[in-house]
Amino acid sequence: MGVMNKSVIILATHGAPPRDFPRPEMGEFFKLHSQVEAGKTLEPGEMERYHRLETKMRRWPRDERNDPFYTASTGLAAEMEKQTGMQVLVGFNEFCAPDIGQALDEAVSQGAGSITVVTPMLTRGGNHAEIEIAGIVNQAIERHPGVRIVYAWPFETTDTAGFLVRQVQRFNPS
Repeated sequence: MGVMNKSVIILATHGAPPRDFPRPEMGEFFKLHSQVEAGKTLEPGEMERYHRLETKMRRWPRDERNDPFYTASTGLAAEMEKQTGMQVLVGFNEFCAPDIGQALDEAVSQGAGSITVVTPMLTRGGNHAEIEIAGIVNQAIERHPGVRIVYAWPFETTDTAGFLVRQVQRFNPS
């Protein structure tokens, strides 16, 4: 792999289940998912089934019709690329591939020497942005000690408030 000097952005976003995923498997997945999220230890067969369903869901083909969130996320990444001139890869926290760790590893495999991870999750206190994504970033830092990896989070409260106020003003231009 040549000189690692390329800078890459990872857009770490949530992810959504595809609307056309088979309903019985969706129900089974979320039953198991809720048990895992609650900290319950699944039986080995249940855990294997949960991982198979999760993999199937993450790899499900996506388009505007069955997953508008995926389409919006890739569109946001494309706009970020346009505005920064940097490559932007999307990584999903749940339900969709690639996951955030895979996106980080892909950036490194493409020669990134510097990676900045950012999420559109703006508010502190949320489990995804504050704990899960931060943990995934820390694992990537351990896996890739020669690469500068930064998690550009949390957002300053005044910046987030200003962004939201400007949005309110867009809809109330008085």
